[in-house]
Amino acid sequence: MQVSRRIVLHFPASLTGQPIVYRLARDYGLEFNIIKASVSPEEEGLMVLEVRGDEQGVEAGMKYLSEKGVMIEPFSQRVVLREERCIHCGLCVGLCPVGAFRMEPDTYYIRFEEERCLACGLCIKACPPRAMEVGL
Repeated sequence: MQVSRRIVLHFPASLTGQPIVYRLARDYGLEFNIIKASVSPEEEGLMVLEVRGDEQGVEAGMKYLSEKGVMIEPFSQRVVLREERCIHCGLCVGLCPVGAFRMEPDTYYIRFEEERCLACGLCIKACPPRAMEVGL
């Protein structure tokens, strides 16, 4: 049976120079579509993938990634901005790989466009007042 999953991969800096995702295709017969990626040598990496293949291959591929030290999260998460906590510092604006945050030019208030968000979690880790959270 063919399955498809959207996942978020967090690569430790030690793995960003290795052909990890390529092996999903070669060794496990999986197809993948890279939705978004931010991977640089010797830095932590982030990749949002849609992975397709037979159920056994997908499970084996996910096991391989975990054993290599790649953290796997389901893409189904969503990020929520708790406006009452936000101090409008703008840090999230520069960090977001898909531009889900924008600063209003007149007020300098931060606006979050949830429909653009990939739930990568970069804003959650970086937000000084912890105004960003994973929502249900």
